[in-house]
Amino acid sequence: MAAIKLARLPDRQLVKITIQITPTLHHQLGRYAAAYEAAYGQTESIADLVPAMLTSFLESDREFVKSCRASESGR
Repeated sequence: MAAIKLARLPDRQLVKITIQITPTLHHQLGRYAAAYEAAYGQTESIADLVPAMLTSFLESDREFVKSCRASESGR
């Protein structure tokens, strides 16, 4: 399979939260978990993939990163 955007998950300690998602999103996340397994040969649950996906999303949002840097510098 071709490379996927999400890199292999690092060792991690997580904080548990609970969310509700649509059945369509749940299905898509299941498909992504299958793509992750095909890419890396390692099964990861949706619950383990979502934090890495959210981190990747936030880090790739230029305006969000810019606003975080501005608030950290006291602007």
